[in-house]
Amino acid sequence: MPESVLGRIPVVAGLAYSERVRQLPSSFTATLVPEPDNLYFPTAVAVIAGGSKVGYLAPEISRDYQQGVAAAGAPVSCPGRRALPSDHETSGVELLLDFTNLTLAPER
Repeated sequence: MPESVLGRIPVVAGLAYSERVRQLPSSFTATLVPEPDNLYFPTAVAVIAGGSKVGYLAPEISRDYQQGVAAAGAPVSCPGRRALPSDHETSGVELLLDFTNLTLAPER
């Protein structure tokens, strides 16, 4: 993935996470947690910030990173930030992660 894309990884956060998302500061550290037993999406990667789950990596991203996150042997963290209002208006995305310095390579 190009560096500009790696700095803008979307977090999918439904209504169940909206209050947690609102409580996050504008910049935060996110921890990625694989959820291979997720009933709806077997390659799910949860995003934890502020001690709570705030959403998931978008499916098109998580399928490329879940195995690497699971195999890392230690928590995988990265910077996160609130999306710009224009991001939210056009895609509904409220949070973005920065994978620029992540040591994991995508599976594809």
